[in-house]
Amino acid sequence: MSNFKSKNMPDSSQSAKKARPGKKRLPRSRYKRDEIVEIFSRFKQQRQAPEGELDHVNPFTLLVAVVLSAQATDVGVNKATKKLFKIADTPEKMLALGEEQVREHIRTIGLYRNKAKNVILLSKMLIEDFNAQVPEDRDQLIKLPGVGRKTANVVVSMAFGQPTIAVDTHIYRIGNRLGLAPGKTPDEVEAILEKIIPEEFLFHAHHWLILHGRYVCKARKPDCEACIIADLCKSKEKTCDAPAAIVKLAN
Repeated sequence: MSNFKSKNMPDSSQSAKKARPGKKRLPRSRYKRDEIVEIFSRFKQQRQAPEGELDHVNPFTLLVAVVLSAQATDVGVNKATKKLFKIADTPEKMLALGEEQVREHIRTIGLYRNKAKNVILLSKMLIEDFNAQVPEDRDQLIKLPGVGRKTANVVVSMAFGQPTIAVDTHIYRIGNRLGLAPGKTPDEVEAILEKIIPEEFLFHAHHWLILHGRYVCKARKPDCEACIIADLCKSKEKTCDAPAAIVKLAN
């Protein structure tokens, strides 16, 4: 999921399990409603129904893949889990496989020792507390080892069809760079986006923003000439005002 940390993105690994901001006044988006509607309308024209890029076969393997994706690329995670998921696609099979074997399968991923430990611990907890089923409730998911708010949001969205915004480094960067959701923390960015994005776009908004950040509005140098919302963008880093033509892409 390309969840590597940006230098400008606060570490939410510890704060993810804490309560979200209460009635604290959120920063305002720089965009009016009609501009936001136009932005997401164009994203929808480009990718009708985008999907995540992590390979999985069920909610459990999705959960494991997202946990492994922290500070790793989707491509790297998919390579590591290709063989793993063939022999361990349930909590029972993963627990039986054991931490050492899980570690061997994912050793090409950063922080693989700690991640292998968490995969075994969450598998054990799923068996003992959730009848070996991945819970559909975000608050229950966050109780699992290695699972923070972002991971839980991805799982409830992709596995159970709940509209959520999982703020990774791409969404955090775009929210602040464009002024779309200028939050100081991932939780603030999430809250702002959930407030301003029209309901009709909310379910796919997470993936649209991630893909835009991954392939167009890149961290080091945004590719403004390839941006379909260049005319709407209010970023100070913008290098052109003419939007790229919208070409339909595979989901």
